[in-house]
Amino acid sequence: MAARLCGPLLFAVFLCGLEASSTRPAVNQELSNLFNELWRLDENRMKPGTDYTVSVQGRAGFVSPGSVMAQDRASLPLFSNVDENKLRNSTTFSRFMKLLDNYERSTGVAEQVTAEELTEISLFLDAVLDTQVMKRAHQHLVSKGWSSSNLRLFKNQLNLIWFHLYHRQRNTGLDSCGFEHVFVGETRSGTEIDGFHNWVQFYLQEKNSHLDYKGYKARDNDLPDHDDHVLNLQFSWHGVVKPVGSAFIGTSPEFEMAVFTVLFLMSTERSTTVLVNIDQCQMELVVFRQGRSLGTAYPKLLSSNGRHVRQHAR
Repeated sequence: MAARLCGPLLFAVFLCGLEASSTRPAVNQELSNLFNELWRLDENRMKPGTDYTVSVQGRAGFVSPGSVMAQDRASLPLFSNVDENKLRNSTTFSRFMKLLDNYERSTGVAEQVTAEELTEISLFLDAVLDTQVMKRAHQHLVSKGWSSSNLRLFKNQLNLIWFHLYHRQRNTGLDSCGFEHVFVGETRSGTEIDGFHNWVQFYLQEKNSHLDYKGYKARDNDLPDHDDHVLNLQFSWHGVVKPVGSAFIGTSPEFEMAVFTVLFLMSTERSTTVLVNIDQCQMELVVFRQGRSLGTAYPKLLSSNGRHVRQHAR
């Protein structure tokens, strides 16, 4: 099948205990147009079947939050192959991967940021800002008055949103940031996985035997394919189970950062949810704020394979 943003796959109940609303907002056409443009500009996006291969295998069963046990419906890893040379040869991917070991896994443990790590963050943001994806997102943000046209100030804004440390757990030191939560993942009290929405981190943790893919999550009539660019899945990480999680598959870090930065800056509300159509998919995109920084961000897929277009035409 031709590569697409997402294939047959439908979210019912997403992570964080958020349930799909019975009343959907109208599609945000302006953001749909922008995000489709970012999708087309994402030249670092990896191609399924060429740059990586996934095996979705069996459907995962129900697991209650906090459980350390889950029946394994996938005897093989999710990723059977990833072109690591291509990852290393992409400036954004290579600099992104250097950030993944900079954080304490458990919330409640204060982060200690070294001068070397600050340099790694700065170099990563420089690489992201140099991509067509983030340049177009920046142009949009400037047109709305949400960001300065000055690149140095915009870089500082991205740093504040994604890398500013804050308290995720009370009565502790500065133990979290948006980048860590969304792209790296965290554990809470040793019994829950928070965040962890990135496919590269998933692949690397799986490769190093720290993560065990348990199977996909989907309804009977909406099953995932090997070339989907979004997957809803279940996994364990360092012995802790995430009952339902999600990740874009194959997309670049600049694409995900651009999309969620736009959503973060479009509102000052505690949470923002928009309904958009991207490629052949209809999804809700959700962000939560933590003061002036990002708390979490994730997609919630509602329709794939153009199903929402066919339903609307009836």
